[in-house]
Amino acid sequence: MSFTVYDTADLPREHRFEWWRETVSLGAGPTRITTDRPSDFTGSMGILSLGATRLAVLDFPPLVSERTARLIRQSDPETYEVTLLLSGGMDVSQCRQDARLAAGNFNLWSSSRPYTGRSTSDRDSGPSRAIVLHLPRVDLLLPEAKTDRLIAHALPSATGIGAVLARHLVSVVQEAKSLTEGDGERLGDMTSDLATAFLAHYASAADRLPPDTRRQLLMRRLDLFIEDNLADPRLSPPAIAARHHISVRLLHKLFAERKETVAETIRRRRLERCSTDLLDPTLSSLPIHAIASRWGFTDAAVFSRAFRTAYGISPREHRHRHGARPEPGWALSP
Repeated sequence: MSFTVYDTADLPREHRFEWWRETVSLGAGPTRITTDRPSDFTGSMGILSLGATRLAVLDFPPLVSERTARLIRQSDPETYEVTLLLSGGMDVSQCRQDARLAAGNFNLWSSSRPYTGRSTSDRDSGPSRAIVLHLPRVDLLLPEAKTDRLIAHALPSATGIGAVLARHLVSVVQEAKSLTEGDGERLGDMTSDLATAFLAHYASAADRLPPDTRRQLLMRRLDLFIEDNLADPRLSPPAIAARHHISVRLLHKLFAERKETVAETIRRRRLERCSTDLLDPTLSSLPIHAIASRWGFTDAAVFSRAFRTAYGISPREHRHRHGARPEPGWALSP
């Protein structure tokens, strides 16, 4: 799948800011962008197409972006833009609403209404970074009046549906270069559903979501909860069901659509974390039983048997056969 990254560092200095203005306008519609220091402007932009849905990853210095009524009449892609601010800060104004965004906030704005955004990061603290999800307005199955109430508000990404969407967006960007075109189409539908569910939650319109979308959203919340609580030895089907206000019977029914039961999922993910830690050179002095304990295994013998069943060798053999080594990769943190 095509994930194209553009960087002003690849351009002559005198053309960098003009290129940025033109490129942003291609995605969000004609936009007036100004900066105090256009002569030494630096920025980058990654573009990822997911069917009808589109993701952009932006790094930019202090600047001001404006969509005026005149520019909207000139051209309007008729999209909602869901922005996850990863670093820096922004002040946004639209529909007589104003919001100050900090790293970790979501914000919604419309390409069809006059808009002003001002980066509040300074040059000493580094550029702002954001992931922007372009959603065709016609595909958003929510009442427009309710959706518009969310425009220019700082919406959280630390917990609940916000955390589900934020982690999904970050994960898609991280894995973009390894995805196929078919993956992109499926991820586009999934991303659109999650964003719609996120907006529906804050617009008090969750009852307008299709049943399949609500079920998928619940499964993602369950997955995220399991992932975040693997270290807790008390993690169990009853604890998971209670936390999400559903019955244990419904929990098992939801997981019946997969190849793993709830308990099998917990065990597999814990073993994966242990396997990774056993190969981590920074943890080479940590006893194997301590690694097992930090991922919820309270019985060393039970852990050893489960590990051998899953990987065909003992934890000790795994550690020595493969050798502790660092794993390559990078991360975006919402």
